[in-house]
Amino acid sequence: MNTSELKEFLDAKVIEYNNPKFIDSDPIQIPHRFTQKEDIEIASFLTATIAWGNRKMIIKNADRMMQLLGNSPYDFIINHKENDLDHFEGYVHRTFNTEDLTYFIKSLKNIYQNHGGLETVFLKHLKGNTMQLAIHEFKKTFFSIDHPSRTLKHVGDPNKGSAAKRLNMMLRWLVRNDQAGVDFGVWKTISPSVLSCPLDVHSGNVARKLGLLTRKQNDAKALSELDTALRELDSKDPVKYDFALFGLGVFEGF
Repeated sequence: MNTSELKEFLDAKVIEYNNPKFIDSDPIQIPHRFTQKEDIEIASFLTATIAWGNRKMIIKNADRMMQLLGNSPYDFIINHKENDLDHFEGYVHRTFNTEDLTYFIKSLKNIYQNHGGLETVFLKHLKGNTMQLAIHEFKKTFFSIDHPSRTLKHVGDPNKGSAAKRLNMMLRWLVRNDQAGVDFGVWKTISPSVLSCPLDVHSGNVARKLGLLTRKQNDAKALSELDTALRELDSKDPVKYDFALFGLGVFEGF
């Protein structure tokens, strides 16, 4: 396929998968339970954090997190007392456990009380046409209070070679307003043009088969290469192609 044929093919796949039917089988259904901006962004961050492995298990364990937060994430984070965290005991999703979740709640409280909230932290360090520096700086802020060293691995850092798939997915959810009712678009201060595709095994394999990506590893360098290719297809909304790449990989075995 030449570039125009590839764009036409992928644009059609975006329309096919970027619709409300997508929500039912995707972890994005968890933040879709909420209407308050802060609830949506906290639920998005926590759900995206555990978004690796079996999708049904991701949804089940993200649902469990919301239950532990009384299904009012922002209110719990701002107003919880230390003993409220005791009932987190036994929570686990793969390698993300009680200790990690407890720290995430404490750090989110710090971010909302002392740093203006999640959107403000990401916006503060946004430079150029990419969110990757902002993700790096977000991680520094997120771990700026006393933290267990084991928890560091649960937040990706592009400066250390990570594709930061889960944070890029969260950013797609919160920044991109797709008019189709899937992505939220509640962060108005950041343009969708700076977003990156949540690069994982599915989207990476499809991107290679389509000639959008040559690098074999799914790392920060591969993400930069994919960014360049997708921005050539749509400079204003490059990450919409996540729906096409993911759909082709997961639902069509492309």
